[in-house]
Amino acid sequence: MSTATPSSEFIPADYVVAVDHVGIAVPDLDTAVAWYAENLGLVETHREVNDEQGVQEAMLSAPAAEDDSTALQLLAPLDATSTIAKFIDRSGPGLQQLAFRVTDIDAVSAYLRDRGVRLLYEAPRRGTADSRINFVHPKDAGGVLVELVEPDPNVTH
Repeated sequence: MSTATPSSEFIPADYVVAVDHVGIAVPDLDTAVAWYAENLGLVETHREVNDEQGVQEAMLSAPAAEDDSTALQLLAPLDATSTIAKFIDRSGPGLQQLAFRVTDIDAVSAYLRDRGVRLLYEAPRRGTADSRINFVHPKDAGGVLVELVEPDPNVTH
């Protein structure tokens, strides 16, 4: 692991602080939650419906994981028109996104835009547990849908 200090051309080190979660698109949330619980011992730590994103989602973690550790996010479509439904139709169920926890989504978004990186939304939107989110266009991130997540400071991860 490098101990080099990033130069000023790089994003400030305190902006991106962790891998927040890995998102997996699933056709049936309860079936997927049960599979990860029964086969890997993961526990559901949060569940909600996000109408704006068109998903029902569950966050899972290892039983001994710290509150701020990387989670697994399972995303099931609310209807056939949701982005997740279209993803499943196009690519099948599976890995859909990699999310990074950030301290200031507005500053990170401005930094990326200044570098010519495309974001999917003009302004952050509401994500899981009242977080603020945006996405880097997959064509600008090597084919990966990168999510930027600024957690709500009043909600534990």
